[in-house]
Amino acid sequence: MINRSTIFLLLVLISAGCLPAGSYAADLKAADLKTADLRPPFGIRAYDIGRATDFSLPDIDGEIFRLDQTRGKWVFLHFWASWCGPCRKEMPSIQKLADTMKDQPFAIVMVNTAEDEDTIFTFLSAIDVELNSLMDSDGLVTEQWKPRGLPTTFLINPQGEVKYQAIGGRDWAKDEYIKFIRQLLHTGK
Repeated sequence: MINRSTIFLLLVLISAGCLPAGSYAADLKAADLKTADLRPPFGIRAYDIGRATDFSLPDIDGEIFRLDQTRGKWVFLHFWASWCGPCRKEMPSIQKLADTMKDQPFAIVMVNTAEDEDTIFTFLSAIDVELNSLMDSDGLVTEQWKPRGLPTTFLINPQGEVKYQAIGGRDWAKDEYIKFIRQLLHTGK
């Protein structure tokens, strides 16, 4: 008959055999570790739909912007409207995100959906942000991208592939979102 100490010793040996000799994290390559740790915060979902559809639109200064100009950077493509309450509420946090990421390979591309120039200028002046916005006056780009509601944000990788989507307003200046975006910048994927 096996006594308690023998059973205990067997359990210890079996448990010890299940443990790795070194730290698993130390054995991973740095890039693998970053990818393994990458989990989107609440409200951002994986949305891997392939290559981002290119478009060109005028910005509020009258300059023509093409989405392809952002290749090589992570892109925060944000669809919004001045009549949208959650859009209005989150604008200051997007400004803080822009300020935080200003020296990074990260572009914030704001697309106003089907409003006239005066409405956009009035709105942006009233909320005191310095974000440039593109004017999709006829709504064709918005129709092409098909956001499920406003605001909607797409995160596009440096290779021009749509990877994540966030529907609805949020505080983009929160640590969890900043940390996630910084992780994206480090993985490059």
